[in-house]
Amino acid sequence: METIAGKFTREEIYSQPAAWTAALQGLQGMSVELRALAKHGYTQVIFTGCGSTYYLSLAGAALLQGLAGVPSRGLPASEIWLNPQLYFHKGERALLVAVSRSGETTETLRACVAFRRGGYGDLLTFSCYPERPLASAGKVNVVLPSGQEESVAQTRAFSALYLGTLYLAALWAKRSDVLQALPELAGACSQMLGTYAEMASQVGSDLELERFYFLGGAYRYGLACEVSLKMKEMTLSHSEPFHFMEFRHGPMSMVNPHTLVTGLISQANRQTEAAVLEDLRKLGARLLVVGSQLADINAEYKIEFPAASDEMALLPLYLPLIQLLAFHRSLAKGLNPDLPTNLSPVVFL
Repeated sequence: METIAGKFTREEIYSQPAAWTAALQGLQGMSVELRALAKHGYTQVIFTGCGSTYYLSLAGAALLQGLAGVPSRGLPASEIWLNPQLYFHKGERALLVAVSRSGETTETLRACVAFRRGGYGDLLTFSCYPERPLASAGKVNVVLPSGQEESVAQTRAFSALYLGTLYLAALWAKRSDVLQALPELAGACSQMLGTYAEMASQVGSDLELERFYFLGGAYRYGLACEVSLKMKEMTLSHSEPFHFMEFRHGPMSMVNPHTLVTGLISQANRQTEAAVLEDLRKLGARLLVVGSQLADINAEYKIEFPAASDEMALLPLYLPLIQLLAFHRSLAKGLNPDLPTNLSPVVFL
């Protein structure tokens, strides 16, 4: 039987609303265990993963530190495996949050072993497959089967696991407003996919675009890294993430009329972010902006969130339409987004 290019990736992108609903049900069922971890008074929390889940670790650490005030950072699993003494110290009580779609990535498992061997603290894991090694490795283990995927490049898995870290941060911060708003994400995502799918196809299929830059700060930088990786993996295109202001310090020399700059807009810093994008527009870049209340921003393309009381609850919505844009570019270039060049679903050493 002939394989349809992108069959799995398409289904995994469009099924995210249902996956998020299922993930939230699982997270709510573990709320007592997850809330109890906050009582241990950890000196620091380190999120770790590889590839997409390393970028998820950057995003998750920002959430926990920003919402709950817990010192947190994201690191590649290889750093913890090879250099644990640089990040942990004897006698401290740290929490390592290990994230892996497959639950069997070698570097992540070795990072967990090094952490436990050093006696540095407790281990919390997030993964998607209950029978894999990581799913039983921690003091608390969160398994979200709705994130399981056939494709190599993560879409549904990333957003489901990211939702898990958002839930954790809101729970520790006692942000009932965010927790109560999360069930509305599925409907908002479905609405946005219906509204903006044609735009994603149009922009993704425009092969005059050659360079892609994704800008995001604070809670959005890790997400900018991840959607940049999706563009690179699926489409073999020049793609890089930056903080908004950092892009002005050298990288903007790459801007030309064949450049698409995507801004993940925040409400807190929207004026500054919009000013950076306007500078880039004057240099010839085309602009795509994603976020809330975008009417006052001058951009060729806009993906606007539904109205909400708290933008923290909307963070996963930055992902699906940009994933879809990368999907369509992959097809337009004659590639198969299900099977990116030189990659495999799990990296074993």
